[in-house]
Amino acid sequence: MVGGPVRDALLGRSGNDLDFTTSARPDQIEALLRQVSRSLWDMGREFGTIGCAVFEDDRELILEVTTFRAEAYDAQSRKPDVKFGEHLGADLVRRDFTVNAMALSMTGGELLDPFGGLADLERGVLATPSTPELSFSDDPLRMLRAARFASQLEFAPADDVASAMTDMAARIDIVSAERVREELTKLLLSPRPRLGLDLLVQTGLADQMLPELPALRMERDEHNRHKDVYEHSLTVLDQAIDLEWRLGGPDLINRLAALLHDVGKPRTRRFEPGGKVSFHHHDVVGAKLITKRLTALRFPTDVIKAVAKLAELHLRFHGYGEGQWTDSAVRRYVRDAGDQLERLHILTRSDCTTRNAAKAARLRRAYEELEFRIDELAGQEELNALRPDLDGEQIMAILGLSPGPLVGQAYRFLLEKRIDDGPLGEAVAADALRAWWAERA
Repeated sequence: MVGGPVRDALLGRSGNDLDFTTSARPDQIEALLRQVSRSLWDMGREFGTIGCAVFEDDRELILEVTTFRAEAYDAQSRKPDVKFGEHLGADLVRRDFTVNAMALSMTGGELLDPFGGLADLERGVLATPSTPELSFSDDPLRMLRAARFASQLEFAPADDVASAMTDMAARIDIVSAERVREELTKLLLSPRPRLGLDLLVQTGLADQMLPELPALRMERDEHNRHKDVYEHSLTVLDQAIDLEWRLGGPDLINRLAALLHDVGKPRTRRFEPGGKVSFHHHDVVGAKLITKRLTALRFPTDVIKAVAKLAELHLRFHGYGEGQWTDSAVRRYVRDAGDQLERLHILTRSDCTTRNAAKAARLRRAYEELEFRIDELAGQEELNALRPDLDGEQIMAILGLSPGPLVGQAYRFLLEKRIDDGPLGEAVAADALRAWWAERA
């Protein structure tokens, strides 16, 4: 057994995913695993990996068995050149960090630790089995893994590892967007993503893969003061994570939205008279930047749309002020948030990072009032499915229309009427529709 499962066992953590390495070739591995499992997969066969699922004491274990190997990247290649090996030592030296380069013999039971991984585990340090320059040149994605393990394990990179990450940051460009996205996702879903994200920014890796994040470190001077947007964004992320119990657990969309909600500020910063600084429309600009960046990183379309929507709506609460919310304002807020309403609640609450306790308490009470109004109105109306009192077929029948743009305009008129005035009933809605149509004519 090798890698992460050995590391986690030494840390006192249990898991269901177990990795093994062996001199056996993929065909031999497959034949052996078929003796213990009917559920096999071989998508990693070209890399020497065969996987299977087995059940033990009513628990499913995921096993992946890989032939000893050594792999390296060509200077311009995005895919590793895989070569199978004959010895464990050659396999362990190619692994990313010493804490992941330990093996447990399944026959003798001894711990095999040729690169001092146990000592580094005790010190909480991320070091490489070979030189970091050679390791990161072989697979540049390991630089992102350093950031991910900093977040997952709360370990610090060794000085030479951090230096190599800084010097070789541009090397990450040869790695495919899909692999970068997967590492970034794992980092964001870790217990302390702030640690890894800060490491990416400090080493310059973020400039290569997520430049909107370091761009938040805008220079300030004594005459034009504004909040440190970079630190603010990391604090919003921390606070959004603390509220994820409302979503049932770690949530990628929630964390991306919290981290990136202000990325439009650098583009929209203006210095106003009297030393003030404004960021007009940074919500809209930020949504566009988020869409472009997450698309480049090959995130799923539904994730991109949700994160962009949350960024675009994150100021909506403040636009209404802290006074009494009218029914129409509540309906419009719910309508615009759609299926992202709960995440918008979390983002808006988390976006309050002021050190002014009185102001923070006032904003918290105001948002609690909004959530109360939403719940209260939802008990009276179907807020989760806001629609006009008449459907498209009824609209066409009343106005004598065929399918086309005019039906859509009539539908939007009735929807706005529904939001402003609440449920009307079909008869009143039909009268309003006829009056609107007559006015148009």
